[in-house]
Amino acid sequence: MLRLEKLVKTYRTGDQALKAVDLVVPEGQVLALIGPSGAGKSTLIRCINRLVEPTSGKVWLGDTELTHLSSGALRRERRQMGMIFQEYALVERLTVMENVLSGRLGYVGFWRSLTRKFPQSDVDEAFRLLDRVGLLAMADKRADELSGGQRQRVGICRALIQNPKLLLVDEPTASLDPKTSRQIMRLICELCAERGLAAIINIHDVALAQMFVQRVIGLRFGAVEFDGPPDALTPDVLTRIYGEEDWEATIRKVEDEDAEAAE
Repeated sequence: MLRLEKLVKTYRTGDQALKAVDLVVPEGQVLALIGPSGAGKSTLIRCINRLVEPTSGKVWLGDTELTHLSSGALRRERRQMGMIFQEYALVERLTVMENVLSGRLGYVGFWRSLTRKFPQSDVDEAFRLLDRVGLLAMADKRADELSGGQRQRVGICRALIQNPKLLLVDEPTASLDPKTSRQIMRLICELCAERGLAAIINIHDVALAQMFVQRVIGLRFGAVEFDGPPDALTPDVLTRIYGEEDWEATIRKVEDEDAEAAE
């Protein structure tokens, strides 16, 4: 579904953010990118949709190679990739509904987008999505009236209304409290399962990643250090990715959460 081949990103400073990364993400799989700050997690996500231009290598979405597309062709392919941002990236003065519908701007014509006149089918889908994430009653509220968790749910709706094949999720819980973080991760994973979506989630919280995703990619200095299931993240593996720490405490936290959920 998504395939990265020898993906490299080197900045003008000479810093190499990604070092020949190979990665295949099948349809419907939700994976987490973990690793220390500066490991290349956000760069990897942004190279996939070319918000950051790769230095070399290839990115394939299905049968389409994205790395050499013209700007017009890239805009069309970006419809297939929904992006959920750490800082929500909402337009504060617009309503929740208007922010969700902005996810359809790649599909409507210039004048419709300028006047925000969307087809009724798009409006109906926006209402369905808001209902699914528990925000139907807030459709007419301005974005700047919402809590952090509510804003992130709006961002999820905006990404899903594109009807994408792939979700790219950059630190969705970084600004949220622990309870809301779990709710947002659970929601993303449930929606991906319902829609058969693949997702790549850049996340700092190792325990949260272990609780929810099917696969974990550990990056260190721009290279893949680990690729496997969450339960294979042993203290030795986490030390390879992050360095020395009491990783037994992290693993116990996940085991305690799993036991609590089973009760």
